Amino acid sequence: MAIYLTMESKVLVQGMTGAEGMKHTRRMLAAGTDVVGGVNPRKAGRVVDFDDRTVPVFAAVSEAMAATAADVTIIFVPPAFARAAVIEAADAGIGLAVVITEGIPVHDAVAFHAYAKTRGTRIIGPNCPGLISPGQSNAGIIPSDIATKPGRIGLVSKSGTLTYQLMYELRETGFTTAVGIGGDPVIGTTHIDCLAAFEEDPDTELIILIGEIGGDAEERAAAYISSHITKPVIGYIAGFTAPEGKTMGHAGAIVSGSSGTAEAKKLALEAAGVRVGSTPSETARLVLAELA
Repeated sequence: MAIYLTMESKVLVQGMTGAEGMKHTRRMLAAGTDVVGGVNPRKAGRVVDFDDRTVPVFAAVSEAMAATAADVTIIFVPPAFARAAVIEAADAGIGLAVVITEGIPVHDAVAFHAYAKTRGTRIIGPNCPGLISPGQSNAGIIPSDIATKPGRIGLVSKSGTLTYQLMYELRETGFTTAVGIGGDPVIGTTHIDCLAAFEEDPDTELIILIGEIGGDAEERAAAYISSHITKPVIGYIAGFTAPEGKTMGHAGAIVSGSSGTAEAKKLALEAAGVRVGSTPSETARLVLAELA
């Protein structure tokens, strides 16, 4: 099994006809994703050829869903149009919206997250790599060739790059689903949401949680693990070597005093019984040792 994304998922791409949308749609199709349509009102009625697959372009998400029964949309539109794109998808009743776009203003993210909740649409992102269930489907920009094997590990990560690295290091073991939730100050799906879903997934035997400096998401996840998670969790926190007083990486990586530091997060996770690696490679070794 997997969480949020399976081989049955029917995927739309909002912004499919743009350069990034075209590139990643081709990669998703090659990975086996069932991309059933693109959305661009200015190019509605056309079709786009991707090697051995022809994908129609629709004027609106609602029209595309009616024609294809799509239940997932991936958003590749520029930041200025992301709010409208998410609201359109939520109004259409899509179950899952994966917002790849980075640079979205915080006030827009706050608005579309709140609106999507009222419509029952789950958002992953923004500013995220998406998610992949190896051997089943890939929704976003995660390179599918770094981990093609289904397996026993569930992964949730703020960092796209570290998602790729851990998947590569553990490629022979395999994953149920890897979810890149994004590192912006306001995101839809959280560490806690993924932890809960992996806990319920019978095929996920171990969970990897990747965090980074800034905010308190990892501390909140640690509290949730203590009271709700029975499966082993292995953690890694990016930012132990971050220079003091420097702005680092994601917009959410804001550190004030001891709050939000890598050490504080590591201590909170360890207090919840999570083994925390000091490097990605050590984290992978901890995972293999636990599964053994």
